Order: sequence, then C-alpha cells, then structure tokens
Amino acid sequence: MHNKVVIVGCGNVGMSYAYALLNQGSNVDELVLIDINQKRVLGEVMDLNHCLAFAPSNMAIRAGSYEDCRDAKIVVITAGATQVNGETRMDLIYKNSAIFKSIISQIVDSGFQGIFLVASNPVDVMTYLTWKCSGFSSHRVLGSGTSLDSSRLRYLIGKKLGIGPKNIHAYVIGEHGDSEFVPWQHATVGLQNINQFLSEDDKREIADEVKNAGYKIIDYKGSTYYGIGMCLVYITNAILGNENTIITVSTYDRENDVFIGLPTIVNKNGAKGRVYVDLTEEEVKKLQESIGIVKDAIQKVI
Repeated sequence: MHNKVVIVGCGNVGMSYAYALLNQGSNVDELVLIDINQKRVLGEVMDLNHCLAFAPSNMAIRAGSYEDCRDAKIVVITAGATQVNGETRMDLIYKNSAIFKSIISQIVDSGFQGIFLVASNPVDVMTYLTWKCSGFSSHRVLGSGTSLDSSRLRYLIGKKLGIGPKNIHAYVIGEHGDSEFVPWQHATVGLQNINQFLSEDDKREIADEVKNAGYKIIDYKGSTYYGIGMCLVYITNAILGNENTIITVSTYDRENDVFIGLPTIVNKNGAKGRVYVDLTEEEVKKLQESIGIVKDAIQKVI
C-alpha cells in the first residue's frame, strides 16, 4: 500500500505536523514537503531524515513540487500568513485567500485525486475556498475545524477533575474562532454526565479558556503549532486507517452552503457523514450565529 502525504507549507504548523507524524507512527510511507522557501525545505528534509533511526516506523521523506500531488492520498495545506498578537483568525482572510487560490489550482492541475486536509486560518473559510477552487466532491475536502479546540477542552476538563483527557468525551463545535461553543449536555466523564462534576461557573470558565487559548499562546510565544500538528496526525490516521473515527472537522453543510466544525465520521473517503447533535434552543442560535459569521467571511473572498 502506497500512502503518500504531501504537506504544502513548511512553517511551524507544517513541520510540527511532519515531526508528530514521524514520532506518532502512522500508515504514511512517503512524505513530500513543498514550500516557497525551497532552501528551508531542503534543511527540514535533512533534519527529519536524521530522526529515522529512532522513529517507530519507516518513511521516505523528501522535498518536492506540486507535481508530486498527483498520486498522493492526502494533501495537507498549512501554508499562509501566521496569526500574530492582536489578530483574530478571521483577520487573515485576505492574505490567505490569495495564497490559496494559487496553491489549489496547481494541486488540481497535477491530477490529484485524493483528500484535501486544510489547517490554514480562518480554517472554515479556507476549507470552503479549497472546495470551490478544486471542484472536488465536498466529502473529499476537510478542515481541521474545532478538533484542536475539542482537544483543549478535554485537557482542561481533565485537569480540573484530575482525570486523563482520554476519558473525557466532549466537543467544541461551530467556527474555529470566537463564535465556537461547547454543547455541554453531551459532555461525559467516562459514562457519567459532566453536570455531576462541574458547576455552571466551572463550565463557563473552561469554555472561555478554550476559546482564548490560541490568543494566550500567541501572546506567550508568538504562534501555536504543536497542538494542531497532533490533531492533523489524528485526522490523517483516521483517513489512512479507514477508522470511521468521530472528529470535529470542518465539513460541508449543504443547507447553509458553508464549512463548519461538527462531529463527523472520518474514514478513507474523507467525511463519511455527520453525527447528529441534539442542541438546545440557545445552542441552535449560537450555531446559526457561527454559521453566519463564516458565511459573511466567505462572501469577501469568493
């Protein structure tokens, strides 16, 4: 089986993904790096290849061009401007939309027939733009969505309760941005509802910390990349392993003509389908508000 992955964009996010992919172990047997800074790519390839003696699995790692997308299973796009202190993810929309239109056309021209996985911000808008520019079926275009936010949520709940995050089942849904929210009634610790463990104040505090985590990390160290790198590996493994794993990726909502983060079954075909989430009246309003924000942003770049 030839599982080739191409990364477009070798900044902090792209290389955190590549390094995590090498360390976590996966079905990837060929990894190709593409970036406008070709000298940096050569250095990154050398550095990653020097890890192989201690890696859990073997992988051919090399620099490449858009022609290498032709027979790739997944093309992961992390290219674009980096969010800086004081910027929202949505502030990147004009910078990254221009970059994306050029990237997508070159990938499609290569004959690529795999799955797009988008991580660049604002991710819901960039995923929609990828779908529109590629002409692909919507199930073959995924964004990282609120997968990182959901991981942050599970960590923070676990930290509060002294329980490992793998035993926390909870999701952040909506825009990967300021309008995201937590449908708390579906959160569980093991088999028990979250309300047996957290007060309303606890839940508000945790949800706010999740929403503002990215801003705080950017303030502390300039940018975020390790967390999203691990999330991209998780999504990659779900695709290549045909796992039918439920992940809050950004997928197409036909009714609203938008990509938005909701629990989705991910397998070798991309998005197999969404998992129905029963929302309260207030949460329905929050989701519609989130959808509206993304739709307005899309209109600025389409």
